[in-house]
Amino acid sequence: MSAPLRIGTRASALALWQARHVESLIGALSGAPGVELVPVMTTGDLQTEVPLWAVRGRAFFTKELDRALLEERIDLAVHSLKDLPTELEPGVALIAVLPREDAQDALVSHGGQPLLELPLGARIGTSSLRRRAFLARARPDLELHELRGNVPTRLQRLQRGDYNAIVLAAAGLKRLGLQERITQRLPVEEFPPAVSQGAIGVCARATDAHTARWLAQLDDPATRLATSAERALLQHIEGGCQVPLGALATLSGTTLRLRATVCALDGSRHLSAGGEAGATAAEARTLGERVAQQLLAQGAASLIAELRAPAAPARD
Repeated sequence: MSAPLRIGTRASALALWQARHVESLIGALSGAPGVELVPVMTTGDLQTEVPLWAVRGRAFFTKELDRALLEERIDLAVHSLKDLPTELEPGVALIAVLPREDAQDALVSHGGQPLLELPLGARIGTSSLRRRAFLARARPDLELHELRGNVPTRLQRLQRGDYNAIVLAAAGLKRLGLQERITQRLPVEEFPPAVSQGAIGVCARATDAHTARWLAQLDDPATRLATSAERALLQHIEGGCQVPLGALATLSGTTLRLRATVCALDGSRHLSAGGEAGATAAEARTLGERVAQQLLAQGAASLIAELRAPAAPARD
């Protein structure tokens, strides 16, 4: 009997849900080995009081899992794909991208009001500069405040009255069975999601053919194509979780469409671009690069440079 596959995961409720989902998918494969979950603490988990935009570097939620993989303490790592850097650690490969859940952002308000009906100067909690920027564009009067912690913690802070509303990924709420808490799914035209939002990525060592054999069966081609285009865009524009960039690619038949927007943190300016391509891996990457070039040609580099200045976010 072969040794069980060790699944590395963060210990939050959502991360554990994702890891157990992968566990169930592997278990459903004919002849699959057993699995066991191995919790791994990450920088992002430890620095819960520090805004993500203020943390130097990237891979806040993934580098410790990469290290565990490369040191062979785990065999695969399960990630929210939006947390995974576009440049993977040498020796680590993205073997499977699971079917995407709802990619939209969700507003959860204390009194059940949608965004446009929140009171003047309402306090909104979010840890994302992207969400801050698009909220500021939609409602310049809002007070935007930092909000870290896992999904249940964020909802508890809303419930006790720290905020009038908070913004979370709809996918996370749905996966935790909390979809009834959603007040409003924010339209992607006005609130483009983070790159790869709603998708789960599963990584393994690039040399581990045994693990890859099982994970490759979980890969969803449509989600892989869409997120490949989005990740190529992000890599080419040199963005990150600290940059208010939203993007969403969708596959319709054999046509892949991508739309992306970069927004000033105060919502005063935004740049948008889009395009379409065929449904191959190479075309998806090229599409992402082409849309990134369109944004850069409009001045996205200077806008991003302003956002990376060492100043605290506006209105926090």
